[in-house]
Amino acid sequence: MMKIADVMTRPVFTVRRDTPLKDVARLLVDHGVSGVPVVDEDGTVAGVVSEADFLLKEQGAGEIRHRRLARLIGETQETRHQMEVVGARTAGEAMTTPVVTIDASRSIREAAAVMTGQHINRLPVTEHGKLVGIVTRADLVRAYVRSDDELLATIRDDVLLRILWLDPSGFKISVANGEASISGHVERRSTAEIIEETVRMVPGIVTVNADVNWSMDDRDLKPAERDAIFPFGLR
Repeated sequence: MMKIADVMTRPVFTVRRDTPLKDVARLLVDHGVSGVPVVDEDGTVAGVVSEADFLLKEQGAGEIRHRRLARLIGETQETRHQMEVVGARTAGEAMTTPVVTIDASRSIREAAAVMTGQHINRLPVTEHGKLVGIVTRADLVRAYVRSDDELLATIRDDVLLRILWLDPSGFKISVANGEASISGHVERRSTAEIIEETVRMVPGIVTVNADVNWSMDDRDLKPAERDAIFPFGLR
């Protein structure tokens, strides 16, 4: 499966907590990016400053002063951040925190789920807790714009060979306009189902027509019984 490391942008433009907001704004404009991670000296991500933070600051204290009323009801994290941004002078004062990050080894499907669930447009990418890249919604969209030949190679080399340990030569595979067709024969019914499910998860595949035959229906077998029949895993 395609990982975040395959589509993320690197190296990443970053700023420190004490970077003046004017310098942050210049970085966003000069490099055409909509947000920048704020990192500490050890490479960990402390927060993110985005165009939205600058728009909020432009509104001025007068326009959002009415939000102080929220404090009479109960101050929220969003309210506190908005009031802090108005008076911010540095990246550390304006950044959104805590920041949502994702590991480079995760799939792009997981990144899409996080972005959708958290209503965010970018994710700092980490390895061992350190920033190594950034992935945006645009990066994920580009991952789906792949040729049929690229999708065919992914199914053959990644899904069948590397993930499922199956010989691709035992299957007939074709991809046309993102529609995948795969036929062949395996020993277990569960393997046939896994093939279809995994191919369906390939970014860029819009539908799957699977005609994979099987010899044994192993759905009702206990794990120990499956191992006794097929001790070497998927067949």
